[in-house]
Amino acid sequence: MKETLKPLPERATDRRELGGTYVSYILAIATFALFAWFVVMRQRQPFDLSTIEPYRSAIAAGFSRTLWVSLVSLVASTTLGFVFYLLSNSRVGYFRAFTAVFTEIIYGTPLLVMIMIMAFVIGPAFGSTNRSLMGFIGLIVYITPYMTNIFRSAIASISSEQYMAMDLFGFTPYQRYRYIIVPQVVRILMPPLMNNFSLIIKGSALLNVLSYRELFYEVSLMTNNTFRFVEGFLLMWGLYLLITIPLSQLTKWIDWRWGL
Repeated sequence: MKETLKPLPERATDRRELGGTYVSYILAIATFALFAWFVVMRQRQPFDLSTIEPYRSAIAAGFSRTLWVSLVSLVASTTLGFVFYLLSNSRVGYFRAFTAVFTEIIYGTPLLVMIMIMAFVIGPAFGSTNRSLMGFIGLIVYITPYMTNIFRSAIASISSEQYMAMDLFGFTPYQRYRYIIVPQVVRILMPPLMNNFSLIIKGSALLNVLSYRELFYEVSLMTNNTFRFVEGFLLMWGLYLLITIPLSQLTKWIDWRWGL
């Protein structure tokens, strides 16, 4: 008689797939590690992290400033993004037109240009000579339309039937947002919000052109003094990845946990 092959239990198949995935990721990480090792070994100077030691405090302070600027920018741009979302849905035509024109202007402007315009053009026009502050505001302004768009996408996911139910029960605008819209929208907002936070962290490096002492500025200062470019820039790269990779993994976990 011909033998029939029995399918493996689902759990065993899942374990095999999971094991294969882990092996693939380990091999991929090893590939990048070997490439980094190759690049370091090909440099003229021997790799020596001890040369960074005298600048450790300054680099740590720059890392902290990068985090602080990024967090404040996230909160401020999220708040402004929601305000602009409300304006874009206003019954007043001017408000809708204003937000549309503002969005197009920002989308057509590189972040570095926005920072320089705020620091050297708009700031002095309002009597401000604090270029670092104005560049910081430029970063917030630049991210705002992106925040507006994630609010628009998230709120658009609320079905028309739910709006009909809110009208039926006579909900006020506050009650609509407090009890129906916000709880659902928050789940959808989190992944793109984390992605925008990562964008802010990377964009904050451009504040170094205004001599703001964030991470990029401090590492650049160290490399200019010591000429240890390999050690300095690899350290800076690693510190940025130390922030952005966990954010990326958190976004994926939220997607998986909430089934988005």
